[in-house]
Amino acid sequence: MQLQILGLIETGLSLALNLQPNCNEQWGYSQEKMQIACLQHVPFEGPGNIAAWAADRGHGLQIVRLYAAENLPALDAFDLLVVMGGPMSVHDEAEYEWLRPEKALVAECLKQKKFVLGVCLGSQLLAEVLGTTVYRNHVKEIGWFPIQMQPEAVGLFCNFVLHWHGETYNLPPGCTLLAKSEGCAVQAFEHPGALGLQFHLEATADGLSTLISHCGNEIGNGPWEQLPDAILSGEKSHGVTAKTALYAVLDGIERRVAALLQ
Repeated sequence: MQLQILGLIETGLSLALNLQPNCNEQWGYSQEKMQIACLQHVPFEGPGNIAAWAADRGHGLQIVRLYAAENLPALDAFDLLVVMGGPMSVHDEAEYEWLRPEKALVAECLKQKKFVLGVCLGSQLLAEVLGTTVYRNHVKEIGWFPIQMQPEAVGLFCNFVLHWHGETYNLPPGCTLLAKSEGCAVQAFEHPGALGLQFHLEATADGLSTLISHCGNEIGNGPWEQLPDAILSGEKSHGVTAKTALYAVLDGIERRVAALLQ
């Protein structure tokens, strides 16, 4: 049985899907298309197939390596903000001095109607900025497990997604729940100007191997935790489907951003 992995609800991204299918005709400001800023928190959790999608679609991608003390981008330097994952918590502001200004940038994007995509830690940062609480989940989710879509979620399908998180959040105010799992009550949510995903559609085989080498010590024996060999095997089984789903998600965001820029 296939499970949907992203909802494109009427008030949000589904509106973008109803625009002209030829994305090139949406970009009136230049042939450069979108400029994407990607905030990376650790060297072993990069954009993966998000970068591949940007290259395939001809968009500009700037990776901002916060762990290397690179400056946050100016608000007028990008059209889409992507916030990646990482092993730290949104509460670790004392240890990571870039967390507070990063949250401020996310808040300003929402205020200025610049779309934000948050992945794992990125979705937790987005959720906190939107006014909800981030806290330790009752179980860790690490590995390939199914998610359950809500009635508001339509259009995209995937059997399993990759999880790697120990914290979660309540549904932010003004947002729509798109997905949950047996281990986590909020797996994906949509805001009119943002999308938060607790799971990883962007992971590549090489990136996943690197992640395991750095964070494999986090894996325990909980009901929603897989051993490294099972995680790598899962990528072989589900990675192509996850990449296809990611491209569909990003194509929807692309059209949404184009509409905002009209």
